[in-house]
Amino acid sequence: MARFARTLSTLTGAGVDIIRALEITGSTSGNSLIEDATVVVRERVHQGIPIAQPLAEIELFPPMVTQMVRVGEETGELEKMLGKIADFYEDEVDSSIATLTSIIEPLMMIAVGIMVGVIIIAMYLPMFKLLTLIGGA
Repeated sequence: MARFARTLSTLTGAGVDIIRALEITGSTSGNSLIEDATVVVRERVHQGIPIAQPLAEIELFPPMVTQMVRVGEETGELEKMLGKIADFYEDEVDSSIATLTSIIEPLMMIAVGIMVGVIIIAMYLPMFKLLTLIGGA
């Protein structure tokens, strides 16, 4: 969603017509579901329907996205609204990554500790075995 909104915002802000902007956004989204959805949206917009309506009909797009696009269309600030959508989803991704990182860090520490322990045991086990052989002889 962030990439979709950011690309569409940039293209509309640069003066690219909305049909061409939707085509470029779909092909650069990196997601086949979004690419297919933008084809449908582009066809509906080409028929004269506002962008928000086909977005609302496609379940892939969250209600917040469709409502903000609708507001952007009505106020003539579509570029700004798409930018805000992109900012929101980028912040959400950053938050998710931070949470995932905070979960993975302790697991990595435990894994490193186990590996160090195995290496230490592997180094000292032959010495203990040698000491028992020497002491027993």
